[in-house]
Amino acid sequence: MEHDIDHYLKKHYIHRSNWLRASVLGANDGILSTASIAIGVAAASSTRDPIILATLAGLVAGALSMAAGEYVSVSSQTDVEKADIERERQELEEMPELELQILAQIYEERGLKKETAFQVAKELTEHNALEAHVRDELGINEMTQAKPLQAALASGASFTMGGALPLLVSIFLPLDAMEYYQYAFALLALVFLGAFAARTGGSSVGKAVLRITFWGTIAMGLSALVGYWFGIQVS
Repeated sequence: MEHDIDHYLKKHYIHRSNWLRASVLGANDGILSTASIAIGVAAASSTRDPIILATLAGLVAGALSMAAGEYVSVSSQTDVEKADIERERQELEEMPELELQILAQIYEERGLKKETAFQVAKELTEHNALEAHVRDELGINEMTQAKPLQAALASGASFTMGGALPLLVSIFLPLDAMEYYQYAFALLALVFLGAFAARTGGSSVGKAVLRITFWGTIAMGLSALVGYWFGIQVS
């Protein structure tokens, strides 16, 4: 029975939020950033080498930047969580009765009767006071707790996977109309990724696809305009 309950709980979408957010963001950025670079350079160049070089440089720099940025960002969140947990530990040592009342009040505000709320708070405090306060007062639990290395690896790897597509297009597809090839393949990949993320996260597929198509088109379109403008200026 306990195994069945654990299996049921793991089916909820919130359990996927940490890795899904980092992975989808990284892959989206990888596709869009490198494709936009490739489109912009292709619009300004009549040879293949500058397109490949710019796309490869954008892929490497983007993946490293994405991983480092995610690590720093999530590490900052971790530092805040650790500081709050340590402060809570000190408060439990210095004023346990007040902390017990605070916990009981939290449960009462969630709908329990006063006597029930106090009894629940008392039993949870006896079991593991810090765990109860960290979860119910601070709102930190295993699902929401920041994991810097996991987020960094997911972001960097997914950016690389996403950015590999525009690079392959730059290498293997015809140079003529390269901008259109890049746009078409990038858009297809973004649509697929948006639909996959929406289904995995339990949200609307239509909204996700529409959102990613709209903003992807704007980003790549502006990059093409810059490339055309640059090409005209140089020539």
